[in-house]
Amino acid sequence: MKLLYSSALAVLCLCATAPHAQANKKKAKATTAAPTYADVAYDRYERTVLDFWQAQGEGPRPLKVFIHGGGWSQGDKKSCKGADTYLAKGISVAAINYRLLKDDITLPIPVHDAARAIQFLRFKAKEWNIDKNRFVLTGGSAGGCTSIWLATHDDLANPDSADPVERESTRVQGIAVRGAQTAIDPKLIEPWIGPNVFHSMIYWCVGEKNIDDALKNYAKHEALYKEFSGYYHLTQDDPPMYLGYSPYLKVPAENIGRGIHHGMFGLKFQERSKEVGHNQVYFNGWSEDDVIQLLLGQ
Repeated sequence: MKLLYSSALAVLCLCATAPHAQANKKKAKATTAAPTYADVAYDRYERTVLDFWQAQGEGPRPLKVFIHGGGWSQGDKKSCKGADTYLAKGISVAAINYRLLKDDITLPIPVHDAARAIQFLRFKAKEWNIDKNRFVLTGGSAGGCTSIWLATHDDLANPDSADPVERESTRVQGIAVRGAQTAIDPKLIEPWIGPNVFHSMIYWCVGEKNIDDALKNYAKHEALYKEFSGYYHLTQDDPPMYLGYSPYLKVPAENIGRGIHHGMFGLKFQERSKEVGHNQVYFNGWSEDDVIQLLLGQ
């Protein structure tokens, strides 16, 4: 069963629904502060490390977690920007790395690594003064796809585990992402966007070398494609989700770059949100200030 988020957060995010095209173009300020803790291992692999910036303030602090993009095949936590903006508001920040796609690494590894990072941060809550009930995820592209999955999927906590990290919840209280894939199932997303949605992440994630092989072997990969498509998991009890995209909405998409970050991902997810009675997917028209308000809600 999914862990319910605070109802107060839902009220706060309702104020962010008015369209404002320029808000999504607002660039985050560069981070100047060094992390309080850098390259902290949350698992035993070289890439399973995170950085953490600890905010000052009375009581446990809310946390923004950045998950980098790059098609699950490249990228780094070093691309996290704007931590100073959040620290000034009393909000702590974490940025995570995860294992990247290659011959012996496919789904679920990159996404499950991110889930464990969330559990690890909750495990460190007392030591690092984190409020376990105020986690918001950010990121772009594949980092946003992972964030959507974490926001919609059932809790992965295992209360009977001998590993205390695994006993912690993976559920979060909101997400704010850009250019995110709300689904990776090729048979679902091609009718939305066209064949230029087939970026390498769509076939590398299941261990195929090209989209032709992925489609030919679709029956073999169908379960993975559906499992890691947040679209299929969305239910009424999921938290608020802010989704930002380019205003480009031409269908079919004219190239791979536009296709894999197409606004139709967000529009279809918003439709799904209404269908299931969730009604808290906000497509464009939000700003960094809205994310701060989401984090500060109690």
